[in-house]
Amino acid sequence: MATTTATLTLSSADLLSDALSVSATQTLYKAGTTTGLDGLQYERLEVATGDVYDMIDATAAGANKANKVYVINKHTDETKYINIYIKDLIIGRLYAGDWMFIPLEAAAATQDVGLEAISAAQHIEFALIHEGKTLVAS
Repeated sequence: MATTTATLTLSSADLLSDALSVSATQTLYKAGTTTGLDGLQYERLEVATGDVYDMIDATAAGANKANKVYVINKHTDETKYINIYIKDLIIGRLYAGDWMFIPLEAAAATQDVGLEAISAAQHIEFALIHEGKTLVAS
């Protein structure tokens, strides 16, 4: 059994009138269990300007599963960014060095996750951490 832990720490001395310090840690488990996620799809890629890249093809095999998606924009120019899509809906923008970590149902093609490089080619890393896929014999 794999053990994968995600930790997020937010801190700022000057965002609020008092110092901000928040931290959360979560072990990533298969849906409804205490068994760790044991599947990983990891890629590094360069996406040309204006290209839309389909990172994760959602299928019924992902239904009711504990899928987690991590994406980071490795570009070094802070003015360059990518748009992140779920199907045709832009859900966010990642500038150079920005990253995201989200859960994903991934049950149907309407939940495909993609990105588009804006204004420059972008170096991207992404991972789908999942509980495995059930393959059906043909």
